[in-house]
Amino acid sequence: MAITAPLTLSQESEFRPRFAQSNGQHTLQLNPVTYNVKGSEIEGVVDIFNKTCTCEEFDIDKLPCVHAIAAAHHAQVSVYSLVSPYYTKEYYVLAYSETIYPVGLQSQWDVPNEVTTRVVFPREVKERKRGRPKTSRFPSVGEFRKRKNRCGKCGTYGHYKKKCNSQTGSTEGNQPTDMPV
Repeated sequence: MAITAPLTLSQESEFRPRFAQSNGQHTLQLNPVTYNVKGSEIEGVVDIFNKTCTCEEFDIDKLPCVHAIAAAHHAQVSVYSLVSPYYTKEYYVLAYSETIYPVGLQSQWDVPNEVTTRVVFPREVKERKRGRPKTSRFPSVGEFRKRKNRCGKCGTYGHYKKKCNSQTGSTEGNQPTDMPV
């Protein structure tokens, strides 16, 4: 069976559903190479020259997303020109054009002496404690951290009544203000 599309069969089968989804998209040209595409659950801004889209599917896959296909149709650009060359038949054929020899038995391998004498230690593994791991986090705006102890005898922070070294026995007149830390 001959491949008529410029892409490999697996990539073409992934590409076809995107063609179907791109039909209902509304495309607005922002400048000669940039298009705003609406109509799906995610809006996308496509740059045809740099082959990017704000949905990032085009950037990661290097295969045009729904937005890029709609923008290419609007710009009258071949959608296949936006595909990474690694997905084409030519690259697929080149990858397997050379003879690939089997590895053979391990006893027959020709391994350099510097590789066989190199000692490789396993990475250090820290022993984990049982239970849920503790996490430190930053408090949100308006959230206060745990307050320091306030003494019931002298009213200062940092200790409590039992550990107080203050000579004053009465707490009247010593009404402390609440101080968050």
